[in-house]
Formats: sequence, structure tokens, C-alpha cells
Amino acid sequence: MAEHAFTARIGWTGNRGDGTRRYHGYDRKWELVTPAGVALQCSNDPRLGGDPALPNPEDMLLASLAACHMLWYLHLASAAGIVVTDYADDPLGVAESAPDGTGRFVRAVLRPRITLAAGSDAAAADAIHAQIHAHCFIARSVAFPVDHAATYSVA
Repeated sequence: MAEHAFTARIGWTGNRGDGTRRYHGYDRKWELVTPAGVALQCSNDPRLGGDPALPNPEDMLLASLAACHMLWYLHLASAAGIVVTDYADDPLGVAESAPDGTGRFVRAVLRPRITLAAGSDAAAADAIHAQIHAHCFIARSVAFPVDHAATYSVA
């Protein structure tokens, strides 16, 4: 097995001047900077005091899972000779929270809407989803089930 290193830089940007002296005295805002230099302003889940207008770690985990699935789907479709002309997903992540505030994701459902070129084999296109878990780093790394409920149209 070959090892691969992935990096990112995060930094808290929510100090209002007193640091964390008071629980409600600081923002939950932070910045993610990718190795490519892209900066993304983020926050915490709004239920935990975060800014609802900014992405939070849970949003990004779900987005990473859906993006990894999409990219492998496109690759495997191309390799199988299936022409995809559009792909969009509105994934659903379901989490649970305990009374002490701890929580975890319990499942995710990817819900891609895939447009196939005329003449494509929809059954073969759908079968690709079952192969992706063997490849996607993110799906192979999470400790909760990931299902898919794809819908198809023809261009």
C-alpha cells in the first residue's frame, strides 16, 4: 500500500477581543485554507452557536462524501462507455445527539440526479454506484452507512 498525505490549514478567526473568556463572548468562525491557496470562511453548526450563513464541519463532511462519490461515478461511467452529461446531488446526512452534547453521523443518503446521453444503458449506469464504495477514500473511511438513491434522465 502506498501512503498519500493530504494537508489543509485551519485557523480560528472568531476572537472578539477577549478570546474564550466567556462562552457566548466569541464567534465560532474559522478559516480553511487548501494547499491551492483557496480560503473558505467557515463556522460551527448553528445549533452550537455557529453562523448559519457559513459552511460547518458537518456540511463539509457530507459534501466531501458526495463529491468523492460523484468523481468516482464519472470515472467509472467513462470507463464503462456510459456518457454522463450532468450530475447534481443533494445528499442527506442524518446525525444523532446525546443529552451530553456528543453526537455522530448515523447514516447518509446520496441522492444524485444524473443525466445520461441518449442511448445509454440506465441499468448499467445505476450499477456503477455499487462499485464506488470499493474506491472512494471518504466512503471507505466513515463509520456510518452510505446509501444512494439516484434518479436518471436522458439528454
